[in-house]
Amino acid sequence: MKILIADDDPQLLRALRITLGARGYEIVTAADGVGALDAAIEHHPDLVMLDLGMPNLDGIAVIEGLRGWSQVPVLVVSGRTGASDKVEALDAGADDYVTKPFSIDELLARIRALTRRVVPVDQEPVVMLGDVAVDLSAKSVMRTIADRTEAVRLTPTEWRILETLLRNPGRLVTRETLLTEVWGPNHTGDSGYLRLYLGQLRKKLEADPSRPRYLHTEAGMGYRFSPGAPEGS
Repeated sequence: MKILIADDDPQLLRALRITLGARGYEIVTAADGVGALDAAIEHHPDLVMLDLGMPNLDGIAVIEGLRGWSQVPVLVVSGRTGASDKVEALDAGADDYVTKPFSIDELLARIRALTRRVVPVDQEPVVMLGDVAVDLSAKSVMRTIADRTEAVRLTPTEWRILETLLRNPGRLVTRETLLTEVWGPNHTGDSGYLRLYLGQLRKKLEADPSRPRYLHTEAGMGYRFSPGAPEGS
C-alpha cells in the first residue's frame, strides 16, 4: 500500500518514512502543498496524510484540490487542536483527523480503519431513491425526470451523511455514529447539525420532504435509510 505524507517538518517525514516503511508501507513524501498535489497526481497513493500548516498551499487547499478529482482517503495529522480546525478540514473532504503529538499505535490504527473502508470501484453500488441515482463509486447524485437527467449538488458534509446512511440500508444509524463519522468524536452532542443537514438532504432528494420515503428520523435515536420504501411510509 502506498501512502503520501505531506508535511514541512523534515524530521517528522524521515521518522514516518522509516516507521511506516518498516511495516510494509510504500512511502512518498512532499514538503509543501504544491508538492503534495503533484505527488498525488504522479503516484496515485492509496492514502494521503497531511499537515494543515504547510507553505505554498495549506492543508485545506490541498484537500480541496484532491477532492476535485480523487476520493483517496485523507488523514490530517496536525498540531492544530481547535474544534474549528477539525470541522473545517472534515468539511473540506478529510476523512479523519489526528492531533500532534500522536502515538504510532494510534496512527497505525487510523490508517487501518481508513483503508478498510476502501472498496474496489467495480464493487460500489448505485442506490436508487425514486428518480434519484446515487453512485457511490463516482460520488455523484443524478436525478432523471422524463428524458432529462441533471446533477444534484451535495456539499461534502451532506455527501458523508448520505453515504453513511446508504451503506447501512434498513439499519438504524444513531446520532452519535453519524456525528462521529462526519465531525469526529468531540462532536457527539451536536445533534442540531444533523437535523439541519438531514433537512437539506430531504429537500434535495425526496419528492415530498415533509413526508420522506427514504431518509427517516427515528425519534430520540437517529436516522434510517429505507430502500424501496412504499409511498407515504
